[in-house]
Amino acid sequence: MSAENLTIENKREYTDDLKKEVIAFANSLDGTIFIGIDDDGKKHPVTNLEQVLIQITNAIRDSILPDVTMFVQASIEDGIIKISVQEGTNKPYYLADKGLKPSGVYVRQGTSKAQATNEAIRQMIKLTDGDKFESMRSLEQQLTFTATEREFEKRNVEFGESQLRTLGIIDDSKQFTNLALLLSDQCAHTIKVAVFQGKTKSEFKTRKEFSGSVLQQLHDCYDFINLNNNLPATFSGLDRIERHDYHDAAIREALLNAIVHRDYAFSGSIIVNIFDDRIEFVSIGGLVAGISKQDIMLGVSQARNEKLANVFYRLKHVEAFGTGIQKIMVLHENEPKHPEIIVSDGAFVITLPNRNYNEKHGRPKLKKQHQQVLGFIEHKGIITKDDVEKLLNVKQTRAYIVLKEMVDQELIIPNGEGYTKV
Repeated sequence: MSAENLTIENKREYTDDLKKEVIAFANSLDGTIFIGIDDDGKKHPVTNLEQVLIQITNAIRDSILPDVTMFVQASIEDGIIKISVQEGTNKPYYLADKGLKPSGVYVRQGTSKAQATNEAIRQMIKLTDGDKFESMRSLEQQLTFTATEREFEKRNVEFGESQLRTLGIIDDSKQFTNLALLLSDQCAHTIKVAVFQGKTKSEFKTRKEFSGSVLQQLHDCYDFINLNNNLPATFSGLDRIERHDYHDAAIREALLNAIVHRDYAFSGSIIVNIFDDRIEFVSIGGLVAGISKQDIMLGVSQARNEKLANVFYRLKHVEAFGTGIQKIMVLHENEPKHPEIIVSDGAFVITLPNRNYNEKHGRPKLKKQHQQVLGFIEHKGIITKDDVEKLLNVKQTRAYIVLKEMVDQELIIPNGEGYTKV
């Protein structure tokens, strides 16, 4: 008989270690395992052949995930048990009691098995499941869904096996996907919120980090932000006028956008920075390829995490795909300052202005002409004196006065031949 080599593994007798050898071949290349042959190729016929064969069959069926039995054939030849293993199509295969981690995943290296590295496990998942993060099998399979089950029940949405499969929370092999990981209590991604004193990051007031299911993070983070959404009062004659610093709906849409559209292939957290004059929502990952900033302003949407977006849609957190940014802009149509969006290759930032900031700091309410100038700069980036004359339909002297007023109020600053926002 043949000695051990890359595709042959010899075992003098059956041991529980056999299932690791099966996993190694299924994850690497076609191979054969002989029971009843030692390392040098010498035969040692197996006693109780039928009983041992049943043990082997049961061990392979019950101890290895995903189901590898279709790639394994066992037979008896002259007192020797021959186990033929084909390279599987649903890699990585692993020990059910260990999970998708090095202690449970084996590959063939030379004439023996070896534990796979975390990177090798990720590569196998990527090659088998594709590049879509949320559809790939989760490295963690011991998941619980306390917060998600509560949310589904609250919204009268079923959370049974058929729904899990339809939504993409489990795959065809009943393995949890990365979407399941995001919705689970074990979700590794977090939201970090920092409240600063003033308009810079020089002095912290407080900070919080929210973990658990992304659905739980949505609620916890929203509630915390609203604790910092002040409700100051102003007076118009005898009338008391109250309004929050930020539109509740704008906070909600900006937070939903950050959670649903971030790139979860990276481990960093969503960042929310609260300043005296603004809130910044910073999510990892720029726009999906083929979509521009102008596209999203027009309502065009291509979700990076389509299955996660669908879950939020089913739970009525999202009314329709691609409308969140437009809603935020509409809410601020009549405000002196509009939200700002910054897009880079690795990040997406939405900044909401504090609607009460000017009043808090004793600044006069914006005149209509000032609002028009700021709106022009918001659109064009810069405004000249000639632009002001045409925009406001005024003469040169009045245009100069308007610009000087706005510079004195620190609404704009000179920038080369024109003026830009502070």
